[in-house]
Amino acid sequence: MTAPRVVIADDQALVRTGFGMILTAAGIDVVAEVEDGARAVEAVRALRPDVVLMDIQMPGLDGLTATRRVLAADDPPRVIMLTTFDLDRYVYAALTAGASGFLLKDVSPEHLAAAVRLVETGDALLAPSITRRLVERFATRPDGATLHRDLTPLTTRELEVLRLLARGRTNAELAAHLHLSEATVKTHVARILSKLDLRDRAQAIIVAYETGLITPGNP
Repeated sequence: MTAPRVVIADDQALVRTGFGMILTAAGIDVVAEVEDGARAVEAVRALRPDVVLMDIQMPGLDGLTATRRVLAADDPPRVIMLTTFDLDRYVYAALTAGASGFLLKDVSPEHLAAAVRLVETGDALLAPSITRRLVERFATRPDGATLHRDLTPLTTRELEVLRLLARGRTNAELAAHLHLSEATVKTHVARILSKLDLRDRAQAIIVAYETGLITPGNP
């Protein structure tokens, strides 16, 4: 299996160097370490990495704006946001832009390497329960970014799957609740993402709240 190729964007040299050493030791190819969003965008265009570790707050072009530019390109990499604050409101905005999750900067070396490999395969980094907490905290705020998706392309069964997925159910829990196989559940989830033009489950959860399919606090 080819090692994931990673760009690290953070304005703190110690963070860039430390993360670079951790990933390299784990057999992951760090192709660039940059100190701001503008250089991150340039590095992605030039080097075509698989994953970008993107700090949210950087001088000049901030990480959120840089993420939007990176993900707007054809065949974009996966983006993991780096933050010092759990449930930072900017993380929610990054998820609506298509980021695959976030990591706190005090993440363990093992978790850092595992996170990069996870999102490189196409999975969302955030556990559904964490994504749900983010959404319930920020989705109803007027200053929040929105995805504006129409749910009419979904079948009745797909709406049911999306509703349960947005409540934090894993594939195994969905399968048990709906009396389906996990393979069938995965097919339903894949069709939901495809029909709504979403990158991963994190965005699907956001859409479920922002379209009113479910509302914060209701079972």
